[in-house]
Amino acid sequence: MAFEGLSEKLSAAFKKLRGKGRLTESDIKEAMREVRMALLEADVSYKVVRDFVKTVSERAVGQDVLESLTPAQMVIKIVNEELTALMGGENAKINISSKSPSVVMLVGLQGAGKTTNGAKVAALMRRQNGKRPLLVACDVYRPAAIKQLQTVGAQLDIPVFEMGQSDPVEIAKAGIEHAKRHGNDMVFLDTAGRLHIDEELMDELKAIKAATDPAEILLVLDAMTGQDAVNAASAFDEALDITGVMLTKIDGDARGGAALSVRAVTGKPIKFVGTGEKLDNIEPFHPDRMASRILGMGDVMTLIEKAQQNFDEKKAAELAEKLKKNRFTLSDYYDQLIQLKSMGDFSEIAGMIPGMNAKALQGAQIDEKALAHTEAIILSMTQKERDNPSILNNSRKKRIAAGSGTQVVDINRLLKQYELMQKMTKQMSKGKLSGLFGGGGGRGRGRGRGFFGF
Repeated sequence: MAFEGLSEKLSAAFKKLRGKGRLTESDIKEAMREVRMALLEADVSYKVVRDFVKTVSERAVGQDVLESLTPAQMVIKIVNEELTALMGGENAKINISSKSPSVVMLVGLQGAGKTTNGAKVAALMRRQNGKRPLLVACDVYRPAAIKQLQTVGAQLDIPVFEMGQSDPVEIAKAGIEHAKRHGNDMVFLDTAGRLHIDEELMDELKAIKAATDPAEILLVLDAMTGQDAVNAASAFDEALDITGVMLTKIDGDARGGAALSVRAVTGKPIKFVGTGEKLDNIEPFHPDRMASRILGMGDVMTLIEKAQQNFDEKKAAELAEKLKKNRFTLSDYYDQLIQLKSMGDFSEIAGMIPGMNAKALQGAQIDEKALAHTEAIILSMTQKERDNPSILNNSRKKRIAAGSGTQVVDINRLLKQYELMQKMTKQMSKGKLSGLFGGGGGRGRGRGRGFFGF
């Protein structure tokens, strides 16, 4: 889980501060020592750590903090602001050219996830900005690179242009001409990577850049390589003058050093982060939201956006109306589980909720087998039974069990989970997030295993 170690260490340092009524300079000095160690252990560049701690310390020993009634909160606020500034301050959007098509050149070392994540960004641009992207296969060296791009393109329903193993510069130029003829307003050039930075690689990339005049040169970095990713960023930036960075595998990087160092070292913004293996696991990078996650303060905005992307507005409106009339049925229950499932790893969702212990839910997933059983049970009911589960007597349950290949005990468990979810959604409808966390099928005290793997 991203930043797990850093979050724990920072939380421990701030917990000590919270236990004190007023802070002295020595209290802050001790806390900053722990912050420094936490950042260094997270593989953040030494120079970045030194400058960061110096800035925070200077602000934290000011009169406003030392004389504040809640000095610990003031220190955390300062750390939050400086972390946000360190990572770029605000969300940096992808550059779009004034003339169509706008060209995005994807560069990076082999193994960073350039091909897949470049396609994810293309799909994101189509989904959020209404763009019509084209993927161009300019990697003619790596075995099966073209096939991989075609496969991902097919899965995302994005067209792919390729010319086999010919000259990458000519392929890039021909791809742009193809886009002009076919109405594609964005072109993503999937260039070749190497296992290490070499002169030949850079010369080829410089030639492609000169031939295509890209609006965006997006460097794709594997966050799990930590300081090596930052070193690679410096080399690519020096050769190509990159315009932005995409960090992949950030969900698997417990340290977070690359995310905290790359902007400070290169001066170039992180624009996207890959948060998992699924083809929709890509997010625009928001420094303020990431700082909040690191400090255990949640990320409500991303959570709401994630919910909006995955939840059907029409169904949500219908559900809200049903909740008002206390008409939440088993069919609605099943719909909510399916939509919750589409939001991904439950621990990732939990990490966005302020005060939620995401580590306790790490790896929690919806149990596909249990979900299949639930679907079979609900579909074996009559419409009348789904609308009014209270009529389910023993003989009806036996019939449903026989029809769904389950047992009466499974039906009783489902009904218990349904009751829990009814209570949950009633409470949430009083706020404005009805249905957002509708999957209350987890294991309660004294209840059997539900849909989540915990």
